[in-house]
Amino acid sequence: QVQLAESGGGSVQPGESLRLSCVLSGYTVPSYCMAWFRQSPGREREAVAGVSPTTTTRFYGDSVKGRFTISQDTAKRTLHLQMNDLKPEDTAMYYCAADRASVACVGDPLQPEYTYWGRGTQVTVSS
Repeated sequence: QVQLAESGGGSVQPGESLRLSCVLSGYTVPSYCMAWFRQSPGREREAVAGVSPTTTTRFYGDSVKGRFTISQDTAKRTLHLQMNDLKPEDTAMYYCAADRASVACVGDPLQPEYTYWGRGTQVTVSS
């Protein structure tokens, strides 16, 4: 029933931009947390960006702060990630995650363990 569909990935050169989108469907709870994570083979999963459903405060991983911007369209249950000035180290599979709102994820969307995950969209940055 609950599905997350990511889109917008691709192959770009360093310095270029991409905009990822994630559509949440089948989730009828009134409030939920959503975030972006990424992972490359042999590397630990890394939190990229998230939004608190209560305050709309934006949270970013240190490695993307200042370059990536997360936004959401609550009515459409869509999450976006604008990625500017992409670097080779940004190469990874990017995943959208969602879960019902809780004290933990409202306080910091980058820390909680999420229940629902999308299949991912690949981002490749190379010269």
